[in-house]
Amino acid sequence: MGMGSKIEGPSTPANRRDPYEVLSVTRDATDQEIKTAYRKLALKYHPDKNASNPEASELFKEVAYSYTILSDPEKRRQYDSAGFEALDADSMDMEIDLSNLGTVNTMFAALFSKLGVPIKTTISANVLEEALNGTVTVRPLPIGTSVTGKVEKQCAHFFGVTINELQAESGIVIRATSTAQSKFKLLYFEHDANGGYGLALQEDSEKTGKVTSAGMYFLHFQVYRMDSTVNTLAMAKDPEGSFFKRLEGLQPCEVSELKPGTHIFAVYGDNFFKTASYTIEAVCAKSHEDTNKKLMDIEAQILRKRNELRQFEAEYRKALARYQEVTDRYTKEKQSVDELLKQRDSIHSSFTIVKSTTISGSASNLSNGSSSKISGEESPEDGGSDEKDKSGKKKWFNLNLKGSDKKLI
Repeated sequence: MGMGSKIEGPSTPANRRDPYEVLSVTRDATDQEIKTAYRKLALKYHPDKNASNPEASELFKEVAYSYTILSDPEKRRQYDSAGFEALDADSMDMEIDLSNLGTVNTMFAALFSKLGVPIKTTISANVLEEALNGTVTVRPLPIGTSVTGKVEKQCAHFFGVTINELQAESGIVIRATSTAQSKFKLLYFEHDANGGYGLALQEDSEKTGKVTSAGMYFLHFQVYRMDSTVNTLAMAKDPEGSFFKRLEGLQPCEVSELKPGTHIFAVYGDNFFKTASYTIEAVCAKSHEDTNKKLMDIEAQILRKRNELRQFEAEYRKALARYQEVTDRYTKEKQSVDELLKQRDSIHSSFTIVKSTTISGSASNLSNGSSSKISGEESPEDGGSDEKDKSGKKKWFNLNLKGSDKKLI
């Protein structure tokens, strides 16, 4: 798989099949059913496990392409209503497998990520396979405690959180943070019938203030997570209107409660080159009842605000179109008024008896204080050309020679 297709979007299969058919799910499948089907097929056709089978690589692309449609509520709605024609395939982002990239491509991916390009990454097939086989090491994480560690890139640290009935009823929160702002994934695994662990949930770390963090909230009410890639893609498509899509990345978490027993979580290193530093903690919500209520209230407010923004966007677009129409008219009207006034000034200037003439040669000296003369008239001061010559001679010879006479005597 080429680097370009992985970062810019999923490569479109030559013959696109119904994504529901590709993932073997029904049209009314839940998000969790779609995610489970995708992970099983992705693991089955993963390039790491099928290095000598090029057909598996193509099937992996098809599975990933189908998942990008059905995992996104808006893309799924568009597909359900109008099929592939309603989708803009070039804008769809795709998850990439860092363990399957070369060093150079990984460097490019890291650079794009630094520049803010949304790059989703998959979990290494080796980690998922070890979990399914039950060969991973699980460390205990008691309720009310935290563990700090460093995990290698594309590796995972597994933790077992055991909860009793009272704690299950009160609600459980699992959070991981990194003061080093490392990239990581917080994973939740369900017990598999074969004794292993199957991936059920994952949360990518997000930068919040001076740390990166990810959390899972099992509080018996619907909690939402924010997919920041939706906002980034909306910004790229429409910078001015991206504000209205800011809450569209809000997606419901698939699991809202845990039953008594031991539950498996993991921190997966998602940095491109170095280890990921983290602190993971398990909290019982019993001692945070006020916080629970605040979270429930704020989630409800955000959902209401999202609906309000959807309605306001239509009003804004309409007003913006009207504003553009008005400003265009303003420009045209200004040009029209300027032209009318210019014509009016031209008409005013036509009311005159002075004919415009071209001044040339020595006549240009008139501007240096010489008075103009109307044809056919003579100025009394001029007195004709003879008088002018005499006046000139008089001025030339009328010298004061008295002083010279005295010297000659």
